Amino acid sequence: MAHLNILGMGVALVTPFTATTEIDYPALERVIDHVVGNGADFLVVLGTTGETPALSPDEKKAVKEYVRKKTDGSVPLVLGIGGNNTAEVVRQVQEEDLSGYSAILSVVPFYNKPSQEGIFRHFQAIAEASPLPVILYNVPGRTGVNMTADTTLRLAREVPGIIGIKEASGDIHQIQKIMREKPDAFTVLSGDDGMTYPLMALGAEGVISVLGNAYPKEFSEMVHLCLEGNYIEAVEVHFRFRDMIRLLFADGNPAGVKCVMHDMGLIENQLRLPLVPVCPATAGEILNWVEKLR
Repeated sequence: MAHLNILGMGVALVTPFTATTEIDYPALERVIDHVVGNGADFLVVLGTTGETPALSPDEKKAVKEYVRKKTDGSVPLVLGIGGNNTAEVVRQVQEEDLSGYSAILSVVPFYNKPSQEGIFRHFQAIAEASPLPVILYNVPGRTGVNMTADTTLRLAREVPGIIGIKEASGDIHQIQKIMREKPDAFTVLSGDDGMTYPLMALGAEGVISVLGNAYPKEFSEMVHLCLEGNYIEAVEVHFRFRDMIRLLFADGNPAGVKCVMHDMGLIENQLRLPLVPVCPATAGEILNWVEKLR
């Protein structure tokens, strides 16, 4: 993965909405300028944080193209293409215009809870069909099924085109096994802001971050300190944001980070149903931390 420069602090972009829940492209431009101008190493477009399940196919295409044109090659782009219908995901990766994108991020199939063999064959089919390298995404808290370390390692070893994983299982023992036994060219990225520091101390090469939408400069500095082996300075940033990260996810993602970004003047505090803004009590706690971080 390193040869694609998809390492360091990646930002899982939010999708800003207007008060009437239309996509707010001027706000999206501000967000891109904010994160790219403050140290983001790459961007993930149409991921979970972008509320992608609530976007229409035409909206997804429009967002994908807008980000590509806006960034104009200034940072690598990763496109989220996943689902629980393998044939449909294969069709998308074959038919989608992927120009300007460096890799695909694809989540473990959700809801239908496949076996480990089913997960392996799902990703094998996607990788064989995809013109771009594939980054796996394991997030059992959302999908209802965990991709085990053994399955991840099997995919890393046996399937060409699978180049890394966004690991958000929260299971440190599982991630340590992957780190210890993976091929050298297979990259592990944290999928959990709060675990980025400990995972990078174990050898992970970065993060796909939610927090980076709001605090790209600070979080990028921590990630790059870790990449340089300067864990003493990096841990100070880790502890500074620990409680904020917990609050950002208290009422679901991206409700927490959108609350912060609204306070910063970047976007409206608007989500699409079934997601809603954080409750007033959580908002108060988040904004107290925003003041402390200032």
